[in-house]
Amino acid sequence: MNHRISPFNSPLMLGFEHFERMLERAAKASGDSYPPYNIEQIGDSRLRITLAVAGFSEDDLSITLEESQLIIRGNREDEADRVFLHRGIAARQFQKTFVLAEGIEVEKATLDSGLLHIDLKRIAPEKRIRTIEITPARTD
Repeated sequence: MNHRISPFNSPLMLGFEHFERMLERAAKASGDSYPPYNIEQIGDSRLRITLAVAGFSEDDLSITLEESQLIIRGNREDEADRVFLHRGIAARQFQKTFVLAEGIEVEKATLDSGLLHIDLKRIAPEKRIRTIEITPARTD
């Protein structure tokens, strides 16, 4: 029996169960290394994910944001009438998922020379301070 201790099991971490589920999904999704990708910081509040998607056109790729998951899918239709003497270029479909932290937004996506660039921007959180009024308990 394998029990994994999670930092989210602390009684001080209220309402963070969904983070644990997202981490588990991200760990499962990270097993496939196709297509290769880089994540780089391109400024104080900007990140760029670059995927090597040679052979895929804009029409073969889709990028969706589902809650906090950035999902990149590639599906290239292979021409059935082509005869390959050697086939070394992968044409398989893929799905790559990245879990974005709160406050990270997708700015834009570009395809350039077989590289798909997805630019992300970190939005500074708005500071909210709220005073909670303490009311006496009823003793009826």
